[in-house]
Amino acid sequence: MKKILTILFFISLTISATSKGNDNFYNEANMFLHTHVKNGLVDYESISKEPSQLNKLIGMIENAQVEQSNSLDYQAFYINAYNLYVIKGIVDDKLSSPLDKKGFFDSIKHKVAGESLTLNDIENKKLRAAFHDARFHFVLVCGALGCPPLINQSYRPATLEKQLEQQTINALNDDHFIQIKKNRVAVSQIFEWYQEDFTASGKSILEFISKYRKQALPENAKLSFYTYNWKVNKQ
Repeated sequence: MKKILTILFFISLTISATSKGNDNFYNEANMFLHTHVKNGLVDYESISKEPSQLNKLIGMIENAQVEQSNSLDYQAFYINAYNLYVIKGIVDDKLSSPLDKKGFFDSIKHKVAGESLTLNDIENKKLRAAFHDARFHFVLVCGALGCPPLINQSYRPATLEKQLEQQTINALNDDHFIQIKKNRVAVSQIFEWYQEDFTASGKSILEFISKYRKQALPENAKLSFYTYNWKVNKQ
């Protein structure tokens, strides 16, 4: 019995340490984003001049411990990791667009919680494939003006559901993101590239959008996709 209690004690210490470590990461990420993000745009210049805070966060991402069974912590961690690695990639190579760096999304590897992953791996394998939540597309920010805006706070397990919902509402009520002229509704190519995510419930893209709209879409709306703006989202 004493041996069992000892084992359980050390397990609880490990879980507590892991949780505390992730809390520290979310706190540090929150301070970094609050300092360098305004109105969805990133001050890459100031980060480039003083990258120590970002580099500290990358070190925390590299050595973090996350478990899919703790789904809220897992999702929050990988969303933040994606957004921060995008910022680092743009800062390191002084990019005018993430597409200026070959393989930015699909071949350049990053250390994430002990694994070697591309940005696409984080998005598609760690998040989309595991949780099937279309709202990820409004919180994963690819460093371009065509993306929904980056918020100036970290995603946290305790607030993740509220943050996912709010960022989706914000995007789908943004006149720049959802462009309406008479009965024509032009939407981001995100909806074209990831159509299966938005229609997974058997509803159309327009029905998905309508669910989050404060003002109804036009009757008999016709859907189109406008060209994605890959220019970097800098201040």
